[in-house]
Amino acid sequence: MAKKSGGRLISSAGLVNYYESEDRRAVHVSPVAVIIAVVAIGVTVFILNLVY
Repeated sequence: MAKKSGGRLISSAGLVNYYESEDRRAVHVSPVAVIIAVVAIGVTVFILNLVY
């Protein structure tokens, strides 16, 4: 079997490299704000399930 050049695709096995970039135009949300929003949505859904 012939060897393929650039075996990076085969060796990566579906893994994707992500590079952290500091884009000033990107929206930045703190992890605390995300947790607070998730808890608020969860409580709202729980209350709506009890009411209806």
